[in-house]
Amino acid sequence: MNGLETGACAGMPNFAELDENNLVINITSVDENSVDMENEEESGIDFLESLFNHRRWKRYSYNTSLGVHRMDKVPFRKNVPGIGYTYDEERDAFIPPKPFESWTLDEETCDWLPPVDAPVPPLYRWSEAEYGWILVNP
Repeated sequence: MNGLETGACAGMPNFAELDENNLVINITSVDENSVDMENEEESGIDFLESLFNHRRWKRYSYNTSLGVHRMDKVPFRKNVPGIGYTYDEERDAFIPPKPFESWTLDEETCDWLPPVDAPVPPLYRWSEAEYGWILVNP
């Protein structure tokens, strides 16, 4: 075992690999025995650099979503990233791809909001062409 796990794992230090534009191109977990848990991010990046010869990695919290930590701890970098997310250095946050041109970024959650609130119950999908919510399978 090389200390590396593909994908995210709860309880292990998780990292997103970034391209030159801070776009997430891979996610991985590092075995706790391969990093100094007192300095998870830096030692995790050192470990990943030894395997991949670059330092384009950012640690993230498996338990943080929309700026809230699900175990009532301090949230970290707003969201669990996925491939295609962007790491925003200014906000120190992972931001999902913008789903529609008309949607705006919520600074608190670093997620995208529609210009019109979704109807309840949520049996609707957004239509950019109609600039509104469309009933699904009426």
